[in-house]
Amino acid sequence: MNQKQLAVKALEMRAFCYTPYSKFNVGAALLTKDGKVYTGCNIENAAFTPSNCAERTAFFKAISEGDKEFVAIAVAGGPAGEEPSEYCPPCGVCRQVMREFCGPDFEIILAKTPDDYKVYTLKELLPEGFGPDFLE
Repeated sequence: MNQKQLAVKALEMRAFCYTPYSKFNVGAALLTKDGKVYTGCNIENAAFTPSNCAERTAFFKAISEGDKEFVAIAVAGGPAGEEPSEYCPPCGVCRQVMREFCGPDFEIILAKTPDDYKVYTLKELLPEGFGPDFLE
């Protein structure tokens, strides 16, 4: 699966969000080393802290199925019912989850449309990140 196809999946996932409070829909598509794709959307909660981001939803689905080797993730977000007009980078908590399971060259694709996206590495978005190797 190429970057554009992953971006399309992330954009499609925005339709499944549960965002009655923020009305800001984020979709994610996570690519494993062996070519599987796990998708996610953000899911809000009235108590706010139990809410979960799209990126973490995708990671937790993959991990719960036994996959722990990842190549890339695409993320797309914006107001519900509208096409994204800005790139939507992962929050700090999501970046930390990525650092737990991914190396510095893990690709993060931020998509506005299937043809308008930027690609970053985890190291670019989380320089000097704290990871499992610190606890060995």
